[in-house]
Order: sequence, then structure tokens, then C-alpha cells
Amino acid sequence: MDALWEAEGSAIRWLQGGGDWLAYPLEALTFLGSQGFIVVLLAAVFWSVHPGLGARLFVAVIASAVVNNLFKSVSYGPRPYWFDAQVTGYSHHSGFGMPSGHSQAAVVTYGYLAAKSGRRSLLWAAVGVIALVAFSRVYLGVHFLSDVVVGLLLGGAVLWAVLRYEDRVLVWWRSLDTVRWVSCLLAFALVPCLAATAWQFGPRGDWAVPVTEWIGATPADPAGHSLAGLYTACGALLGGIWGLTLLHRSGWYSAEGTITARVARFALGISVVVLILVVEQVLFRDLVGFATAPAAFAVYAAVAFWATYGAPQMFVRSGLAIRPEESAETEEGALSPGGAESAGGDQAAPEETPGESPEGSTGGGSKNTGQA
Repeated sequence: MDALWEAEGSAIRWLQGGGDWLAYPLEALTFLGSQGFIVVLLAAVFWSVHPGLGARLFVAVIASAVVNNLFKSVSYGPRPYWFDAQVTGYSHHSGFGMPSGHSQAAVVTYGYLAAKSGRRSLLWAAVGVIALVAFSRVYLGVHFLSDVVVGLLLGGAVLWAVLRYEDRVLVWWRSLDTVRWVSCLLAFALVPCLAATAWQFGPRGDWAVPVTEWIGATPADPAGHSLAGLYTACGALLGGIWGLTLLHRSGWYSAEGTITARVARFALGISVVVLILVVEQVLFRDLVGFATAPAAFAVYAAVAFWATYGAPQMFVRSGLAIRPEESAETEEGALSPGGAESAGGDQAAPEETPGESPEGSTGGGSKNTGQA
């Protein structure tokens, strides 16, 4: 691999030889594939646009992140500016580089949205964004071309699998009783962590940074940081799918409403996410080494559970959102022969069916074709 990295490092130095002028716009473009931006995008879609689409996109993106970080934790691939001191790293990362997480996340996120839109123009726009993000990772010196190619291929494989099998998996998941879905979810979240931990503390337990070959600015513990990244993704997978499953069983929720309500939902939801992350910095800032991994697992499980269950439930209870069946009843009332009179207050509201209330019914969740 050293010979391949040397050749790719030479190509990166050639790209960077024209000066820094291209780095500034590419730093902005590379942000479109970053974890922070995609998390905000997921939250906006799920809370304020379409919960079903947001839920499915969340599962696809988080599953892809688990795959990516698992590969990073076992591949031990350097970043170009670690390997070659003459390569400029325009941004700095503490975990291994193989495969490119930005490139893989861009394929899954924008590819999924474009595919669901059914519009060819958005499909080509997604291809353009993915290509720019991939190129930016190489130019900015944070990934070899081989890292990007593997990231694109993995992203494409995850996207293909999600688009082909998501409906079947969703039907299967809803058919499970509580014990079985909890057991499956724990296995999905914990097995990758345990496998990577066993790899790093077993066969690769004596690994150290090869300072004679990696002559650039290599961080002190890239293996530990990569493992923490995997635990972060697996924690988010656990908390997110747990929250989505409980939300479905409690009746789901609708993202319909005024612009003010949609903005308020996003602002309220994201403020709690920020609060949890601030508490994390206060409580766990002194942790080092492997101890950071389980802490990251717990924190991001809490963030994802809040985003997928706590926030929607609070939106409904505070009046910022409604249950899907309530929205359907409102539309049916407006379209019925007496709907206009009812809206004007000249007709009494229909009585609820005994034993069923909008919030107690779980039927509305199953009517949403896109929910998780």
C-alpha cells in the first residue's frame, strides 16, 4: 500500500500546487458531506417536512455511517497529510481515512433524496454534489483517491440495498414482538462495536503509528478515535431506531402545519440536541483513550432517541404537531357536505367513537407509507 499512497500523494501535491485559491470554495462544498450538516438536514426533514421520508433517510444514513466507521476501525489507513509531510491538510481529522466518510454519506443522503423525488434534474444535481464532495476530499489533502473510490462504492452499495429492500425490511420489523425487535436492535448496534474492539485489542493490539513511513502530522491515537467514531454511529443507530419504533407504536405524528410551526419545531428540537452535546462536553471532557467510546455511544443514543421520539411527542403535546389521523379527520370534515358549516361553527363537532381517541389509536402510524 505504501507505493500506492506515494503515487496518490504525488497527485495530491500536483493538485495543490496551483495555490490556495481553490481550497476556500472546496472547504464550503465539502461541508455538504459532513456529519454536522447531514444531521441538521435529517432533523429538518424529519421534524418539519415529512417524517416518513426523514425516518427512512435517517436509517439509511446511520446504517451507512456504521459501515463506514467499521471499515475505518479495521483498515488503519492513513490520511495523505499524515503519510506525506508535503501534502497540506486543509482540515484535520483524528480517525483513519479509509474509506471516505464524506463521500459515502453524500452518495447515500443525496442519492436517496434524488431517487425518492423521481425527478431527473434532482438526480443530476445529486450526482454533481457527490462529485464535488468527492473531489474536495482529495484536493483538501484529507483522503487519498483510493479512500474516495471505496467510499463511493460503499455508499452506492448501501443506497442500492436501502432502495431495494427498505419496504420488505419495514414490514418484517413491524411484525416483530417487543422482545424480538429489541434483541435484533441490540445486536445491530453492539456487534460492530464488539467486533472492532476485539480487533483493535486483539490482533492489532500492538499497533503503533509507523513514524518512519508516516512522516506527516499524525494524531496520537488514530485507532482510538476511529473506534469512538464507530461507537458514536452505533449509539445513534440504537437510539434512533428505538425511538422510531416507539413513535410508530404510539401513533406517529404529522409534520403538517404553518411555516411558523415548522420553524418552531426545528428550533426547539435542535436546541435540546445542542444542550445534550454541551452536557457531554462538561461531563466527559477529561476522558481519554477507550473510555471515550462508550461515552460517545451513550450520548449519541440519547441524542437520536430525543430526535426520533422525545421531540415528536413533545411537538404533539405542545400543539406544534398533530397525529396523522387528526390531520385526516380535518381534511375529511372540510370535504364533507357539512364541512364548510362545521368550520364556521354552525354545526356541532362529531362525537368520537367510544374507546378510540386520536392519540390513543395506532392506526395513523401505519397509514404513513414512509415511516419507520
